[in-house]
Amino acid sequence: MGSIATQLPVEIPSADRVEPGSFRLHTANLPTVPTSEPTDVDSIASTWVNSFNKVLTAPGLATVPQLFLEESYWRDQLCLSWDFHTLKGPEKIVSLLQQSKNGCRIKSLTLDQSSQDRYPKASVMDSDGKVHTVQAFLIVETDIGRGSGLVRLVQDHGVWKVFTLYTFLRELKEHEEQVGGRRPNGVAHGEHLSRKNWLDRRKAEENFEDGEEPTVLILGAGQAGLSIAARLKMLGTKSLIVDREERIGDNWRSRYHQLVLHDPVWFDHLPYIPFPESWPVFTPKDKLGDWFESYVKLLELNVWTQTTITGSSWDALAGKWTVTLDRLHDGKKETRVFHPKHIIQATGHSGEPNFPSNLKGLSSFAGTRLVHSSQFTGAAPSQGQNKRAIVVGCCNSGHDIAQDFYENGYSVTLIQRSSTFVVTAETNLHHMSALYGEGGPPTEDADMVFFSIPNAVAKRLNIAMTRVQNKTDEKLLRGLEKAGFKTDKGPDESGLWIKYLTRGGGYYLDVGCSQLIADNKIKVKQGCEIAEVLPNGLLFSDGETLEADEIVFATGYLNMRTQCRKIFGDEVADKVKDVWGFDEEGEIRTMWRKTGHPGFWLMGGNLALCRWYSRLLALQIKGLEEGLCSYEDF
Repeated sequence: MGSIATQLPVEIPSADRVEPGSFRLHTANLPTVPTSEPTDVDSIASTWVNSFNKVLTAPGLATVPQLFLEESYWRDQLCLSWDFHTLKGPEKIVSLLQQSKNGCRIKSLTLDQSSQDRYPKASVMDSDGKVHTVQAFLIVETDIGRGSGLVRLVQDHGVWKVFTLYTFLRELKEHEEQVGGRRPNGVAHGEHLSRKNWLDRRKAEENFEDGEEPTVLILGAGQAGLSIAARLKMLGTKSLIVDREERIGDNWRSRYHQLVLHDPVWFDHLPYIPFPESWPVFTPKDKLGDWFESYVKLLELNVWTQTTITGSSWDALAGKWTVTLDRLHDGKKETRVFHPKHIIQATGHSGEPNFPSNLKGLSSFAGTRLVHSSQFTGAAPSQGQNKRAIVVGCCNSGHDIAQDFYENGYSVTLIQRSSTFVVTAETNLHHMSALYGEGGPPTEDADMVFFSIPNAVAKRLNIAMTRVQNKTDEKLLRGLEKAGFKTDKGPDESGLWIKYLTRGGGYYLDVGCSQLIADNKIKVKQGCEIAEVLPNGLLFSDGETLEADEIVFATGYLNMRTQCRKIFGDEVADKVKDVWGFDEEGEIRTMWRKTGHPGFWLMGGNLALCRWYSRLLALQIKGLEEGLCSYEDF
């Protein structure tokens, strides 16, 4: 019998690794048909909208392909179905439309001309200015609600067709948000015996007195928990947030001393209440914690701190949970049992700390401190004491902690096992400023433009942007390379945002540490694994030993399912699908959408993602509660 050739496993570069079970994001191709700048954009947009509305009523939707380029993308969030989709090409678009039992759920599109910024306009898709488009904001009417959207039309042999179409659900008919003209009155005039004032009612609501129960229980009072609670409140759905911390915002206050958000203020607004005009561009952690505390008071959200879930079970027949909570309230311990229909795990897009607890010799370390970055509160001033610190991990936290050690007099070594995408905060800020910057469009408009770009298209556009960013930061990147620090350009050279959506990490938004590395003020050990923890430091796989008084593992966090399993048990966690990374259509897996377990949802991400997706998750829950859909419809 002849020998069988075997293929040796190929090492995947760090920049191109994906979350287990997720799909590698396709890179879209931009239209290549020669185009010229459009002149009558209003007429072009109106003609397309009219054609689209006619197609919706045509038998079998046979003429849909005539409106879309061969490589085109329709990104939809809750208008076509109760899920998120990115449909590539006319064939997949028609296929999904035909799956609907009662025909297409979208009943009509209208041009949105509610502001000057939303009028149809000529634009370009590419950095070279060769792909001319007509961009138009849309009003979407569906069978159960109203939405918005944005279309980008490209000329194909004289006919304007869709390259990208975005539609999303904004509100449910007869269940609109209680804001603006629907805001509460605040008082009931006339004669009332035993009248309660606002404070009396607020305390009763917050403590769920007189047998009241939350429809939704939310675990975690960070940006994820607060944003979804705010959205649910405006829809009239009762929710309760529980958090183990002593105060709202302590999940930020307790982090390392020098932490400042790396995203700018214009990208970080929460729903309904934007940051004040005087707010700094980059928000310090303690200031953000205080803002969260104020946000809860101003929006009258129900939050119980110093509260933990001690038991939970799901009744599939009743469609309810039984949850036991232990709460420290006014200095006294109390136990409450609730029966919410929904639980939202809003503990961030990551799970438990990824700490190498099985590392050989871990308990033998005799230095001052060996912790995960989540437990690192800050470096103590140590000038002149010849203190040494090792930081394992080279993403945002690792760099910030290394810089903190250096600025407090330590000799610092960063351990980089693979590669890191690096862009300076200033360069990143410049490239965000057209949408998220001083004098930019309203946040709602900026979000619509930003999220209207399908991830595959964003990847293509970001490849060009990353080249420009690397050119801007060229001197710094060369300095890092010379110092032995290995950089990458993200998945298929698509940069920071796609790497974040792919893996949730692997990047550093430089706020000063990179120059310290380039100047050899912070040392780097690259490409070696830790073999053993010694009493006085670390032994590496190449035989080198580095001595240390303190060691911090900035090694990130495990998948969100790990925390789900720890809190809610195997029966729930086994049904919950893997989180983060892309599905086969290029949408983020499981987050903000059906998880696999009825009545259980995941909410996380940075402040911008929480701002946008909190509305979409709230609408899904409201739709279920009002009988507009069932879990099987998702």
